[in-house]
Order: sequence, then C-alpha cells, then structure tokens
Amino acid sequence: MSLQSESANSSSQSGEDLPPLGGFKLALATFALGMGSFMNILDISIANVALPTIAGDFAVTPTQGTWVITSYAVSEAIMLPLTGWLAGRFGEIRQFVLATLLFTLASFLCGLAVSFPMLLFSRVLQGIVGASMIPLSQALLVRSFPVEKRGMALGIWAMTTIVAPVMGPVIGGWLTDNYVWRWVFYINIPFGLLCAYAVSRLFKGRESKKVVLPIDKVGLALLTVGIGSLQILLDKGNELDWFSSSINIALASISAVALISFVIWELGEEHPVVNLRLFKIPNFLISSICLFFGSFAFYVFVVISPLWMQTQLGYNAVTAGLVMGTTGLLALFAGPFFGAKLNVLGARRVATVGFTCFAISAWMTATVTTDVSFHYLQQMRLLMGFGIAGFFVPMTAISLSRLKGGEIASGTGLTNFLRNMGGSIGTALGTTIWQNEAIRNHAKLVEHITSDNQQVINFSSQLDALGIPPLGQLQFLELTVNSQAYVLSTNHLMILAGIIMLCLIPIIWFAKPPFAAGGGGH
Repeated sequence: MSLQSESANSSSQSGEDLPPLGGFKLALATFALGMGSFMNILDISIANVALPTIAGDFAVTPTQGTWVITSYAVSEAIMLPLTGWLAGRFGEIRQFVLATLLFTLASFLCGLAVSFPMLLFSRVLQGIVGASMIPLSQALLVRSFPVEKRGMALGIWAMTTIVAPVMGPVIGGWLTDNYVWRWVFYINIPFGLLCAYAVSRLFKGRESKKVVLPIDKVGLALLTVGIGSLQILLDKGNELDWFSSSINIALASISAVALISFVIWELGEEHPVVNLRLFKIPNFLISSICLFFGSFAFYVFVVISPLWMQTQLGYNAVTAGLVMGTTGLLALFAGPFFGAKLNVLGARRVATVGFTCFAISAWMTATVTTDVSFHYLQQMRLLMGFGIAGFFVPMTAISLSRLKGGEIASGTGLTNFLRNMGGSIGTALGTTIWQNEAIRNHAKLVEHITSDNQQVINFSSQLDALGIPPLGQLQFLELTVNSQAYVLSTNHLMILAGIIMLCLIPIIWFAKPPFAAGGGGH
C-alpha cells in the first residue's frame, strides 16, 4: 500500500473530526492527561534528593550517582523532538497510552533494581519511552476541549509543568526520609496504570490520522549523537570544570558538528524525523524563543533557590521544598484562571503580566539577607507562581495558534524539547555562575578583613565576650564571610533571571493574533 493510500485510509478512520468531549468525560480526560504529564515531569526532579541514599546503597561515588539523573535527561532529550513522527506512525492516543504503560514498567524496574547498572538501564528506558507523554498530553488536551475553551485546557496543562518541578524535591525528600528511595519510582505505578486506562477508554474511537513514513535513519543518528553529547556536557560540565577538560571540549565539538549536520540534513530530507520547517511559522518561532529563555530563567530560580537554602541556611530538602512549593500553590489557581480568561485578556497581555510578575518576584527575592525567615521566603514566591503561570499559558497558546492536524504533535514535541533544554542549560550555567560568583565575592570580602578594620575589631570583641577562643573566632568569621558570599551570588542570579524575563516582553508582541488555540486575540 502506498503512503498516500494508507494516509487516506487512516484519514477516513480518524477520530479527529469528532466533536470535543464534554461534561464528566471531559473532566476525567483532563485529570488523566494532566496526571500523565505531571508524573513524567515530576520524575525529572523527584530523584534528585534521593541521590546520596541511592549512591550509598549501591556503593558508588556521589559523582557516579548523578548518572541516575543524567541517563534520564539524555534519553528524554533525544526522544522529545521525535514525538510528531511517533504520533504520525502509531496515532496520538495509541502512542500516549503505550508510552505511559512502558514508562510505568520502567519505573517499576527502577524500584526493583538490584544493581547500579540495572537502575541506569531502567532510567534510560524511562526517558526513551516516556518522552512523548508530555507533548502528547498537551496535544490531546487541546483536541478534547471546544475551541472557545482551549485556553482553559492550556492553563490546566501549564499548571502541571509548573507544579511538578517545584514539588519533586518535596515528595522525593519525604519518601526517602520516611520509607526507602525505591518509592520515588514505585509511586508512578498506580498513577501510570490509572492514566493509561482512563485515556484508552475516554478516547476510544478518537484516534488521530496515521501516516507511515520511512524512517529517517541519518537524521535520527545525528539527533541522537548531537543531543546526547550536549546533554552530557551540560550535566557534567561544572563537575569537570567546563572547557578546561578535554572530555568537555570533545563533547562540545561532537555536539556542534552533529547538530549543524542534523539541521542541514533535515531541511533537505523529504520525510524528516523532526519537522524543523515549523520554525518558519512566526508565532511558533517567537513562542519557542520565549519558552527557551523563559525556562532558562525559571530553572535558575527553581534550582539555585533551594540549593542556597540547603547549603547555607541549613534547610533540609523537605523544608526547602515547602518554601518553593508556595510557587506551585498559587500556580494551581493562576494557571486555570489565565487559561479561562485568555480570550478576554489576550495572550500577549497575559504574557506581559506574567513576565513582569516573574521579574518583580525575582528582584524581591534578590533583597534577602542571611537572616531571612522561612515565612518571608515563602511570601517572595507567591508572586512567582502568578508570574510563571502567566508565562507558560499564553506561550503555549501562541505556539499552537498556527498549527493544524499532525503539526500539533510535532510542535508540542519541539516546544517541550526547547523548554527542557532551556531548563538544562539554566541549571548547568546557573550552578556554575553561582559557585564562581560566590568564590569571587568571598575573595572581595576577605580583602576588607584587616586588623585595623573597626567592624572586625567590634566583631572580635563580641566573640571574646562570649568566650570563643581565637581559632574559633577565625572559623566563625570564615563561615560568616562564606554565607555572605553565597547570598550575594544568589541575589545576583535572581536579578539576572528577572532581567531575562523583562527582555522577552517586546519579543512576544511580534506574535500576530488571532491565537485560536488559546482564544486570545491581543
């Protein structure tokens, strides 16, 4: 059978032209799809806090233990852009259900792992089979809602992408402290089975068109090498001191050559494995740029803030997570609100409000000192939840506004890939800048500690009054200087994140309405 005849045959059997879901079915479908994307995104961050325990159980070094995260991130990054091709070949619903079931199986294997290599293999499998869950949950949600209510669908979906990375350390820390680290993976099993069952039943007879295209083997190989090398470079860059390491130089070179070759090959390929031509659509290109750099800023905030709280304020993972969870708490309400009102407020206006709120919250966070209270840190993150919801919801609507049919699955795969890469780069560079800036701040502060400095003399007198010996005073002074150096570094990064968000405001206004996927017209 030819490609054209098979495509036509599948088109006649397609459920895409059926009316959207409604009532209780729509509510269940929304919950199931949201749960699918939530559990997948959650798995990126939930295992982080369990790494020391996992490394100890398998008698590997902490550096080797980080491969639990890297293996998942690399495999998922490679597979995300392939979502459109997989959805076209197997159908969006079938691919989502199969991905969810296999992701659940891989989670079970992670929990059962009797050796470190088995755990790494299971994590790679998780990333490979589960990557399409996130973009397809987004695509299916858009299909499920009537056109006038798709903004609400996007708001609900965006909420999962905001809350999951924030809540991951809280849930992971609680499970590891109260049970065993294996429950970090076992927790996926009931939700995965429930999600797959619900979607298969609720979307019965609504399968998308299937077009069996040849496998672009060259494109797939170049993508695997390029993205795999780049992700390993990002995950290991700081540990190996970036480009002072020959390994990192090799990874960067391989990645650059492979990705440039990939772009050239795909643009000339009749049946590309990734549809790069979507970037010719102005709205898609603009939203992709904003999602990449916005995710960079968001992950700088999400990663550096709890890292500072745990290393400098003495918070454990759960306590730091409770502070960060305030962001997710407000996003639970702000996401659906912005989605429901997107057609009234306008996508570009909501995005402008979101960018501004993010920037204000980041700058307010940049005013903290070493004696900041737990409750004040929570308050600073309330506005962030409002801002980040106002970022993801309209960006998603604008990215989908000119896409049709199978382009939606391809587009959501690409935008989610860019969101992930922005987050990975933000995490890698943010951590490096944070540490290097703290070292520089420490050196500058030490320059002012002299025997004739009146503040140093007063500080020493206070410690003398407390009966602390000279050696103890020096140690206490070192801790104080180090703490100040890191708070200054943290504050500078928060300012940087805010500036990035403000710089995106004029860019988003180049997007042209109508934004039919979200309904926003302004």
